[in-house]
Amino acid sequence: MKNLPDLLTVREVADLLRVSPLTIKRWGKRGKLPPIRINSRGDRRYKKETVLWLLGVNPEGQNSTESSEEL
Repeated sequence: MKNLPDLLTVREVADLLRVSPLTIKRWGKRGKLPPIRINSRGDRRYKKETVLWLLGVNPEGQNSTESSEEL
């Protein structure tokens, strides 16, 4: 997960979350996964940190359950 770019495409996010690209776009409209519009065409990119959070992984590479067990 560390080798992911900071901004991910719709396809990359869909592949990581194992859902369709249309689902990613719907989540963006509903506010679950807010997109960043990068040009006048409206191409979407998503922050790596947000996608990792949805996967239950914090940016340091530990699962959120692992970090809570350490406390």
